Parts: sequence; C-alpha cells; structure tokens
Amino acid sequence: MRFYKKVRRFMSYPSDAKRMFVEAYFYLAWGRVLKLLPFSKVAPSLGEHMKETPYTGYTEQDLLLLRKISKAVHTMSRVTWWESQCLVKAIAAMKMLERRGIPSTLYLGSGRDDKGQMAAHAWLRSGSYILTGKEGHERYAVVGIFGSGIQSEALAPIER
Repeated sequence: MRFYKKVRRFMSYPSDAKRMFVEAYFYLAWGRVLKLLPFSKVAPSLGEHMKETPYTGYTEQDLLLLRKISKAVHTMSRVTWWESQCLVKAIAAMKMLERRGIPSTLYLGSGRDDKGQMAAHAWLRSGSYILTGKEGHERYAVVGIFGSGIQSEALAPIER
C-alpha cells in the first residue's frame, strides 16, 4: 500500500518536476558508482581542483532552479536502495547543474563527530546557495575544493 501511495504522489507532480526527479535518481546512481571508484580516478570529473566559483551573479529565477534541483536530489535520495549520503548527493546535484551550464563548487571537509571520531563531509554550493550538505558543514575544515563550470580566468577564486 505504501508503494502505491508513493506512485500516486509522484504522478500528481507536474511533468517538469517528474523529469527532474528521474534525472536526480539517475545522477544519484551515477554518484554512487563514482564513490566506489578510487578518488584519484574520480577527481578530474569533479571540476578544477582548488578553484571556487563566484558567490554572486544569480537572478531570482536561477535561485528558484537551484532550489528545485536541491529538492529533487534530497527527495530522491530518500527512495534509493543504495546509500545516498553527502558526497553522492553533491555529485548528483553538481552533474545536474553542469547539464544546465550553471557553475558550482564542491567542498570536501574533514572533522570530528560528536564521539570524537574522524568524519568527512561534502557539500555543494552554487552562488551563495548551498544545495546539498548544508546541515553541519560549518563544523568541518575544508580539505578540497572542486569548481565546476568555470569558463575563464575572469572567474578567479574569491579571496576570503
């Protein structure tokens, strides 16, 4: 019965939202496959190493699209039969943005969890909006940055 309700709910969405959900599911699967590979093989596909994209230059329509992509990735990550945590979600959202020509920055961080154990986290930012991994990202020290969609030197990293 639960599956039937999910199908009915999915069918009630507009067709553009359904397409975005299917796309998110596909890219979550792709992100999971990439997570299984050695990181040295995956890193070149994530963008330019240690390059950030700009924080500004987004219209209200762009922000609406970012929110839709974020919602699609988070929604579909709950129904995958594989693990879809922070890195998988970040890769999926990054690929969805790349497909639309929108630049983004993937951050990889490390830190300690509540028990004092080493922990890793990944989050994705486009403009000033964090699409995935926003929860608790401040607790992690950034150890890697990958900028995707950087067109030219005019989009140099922003100094903080």
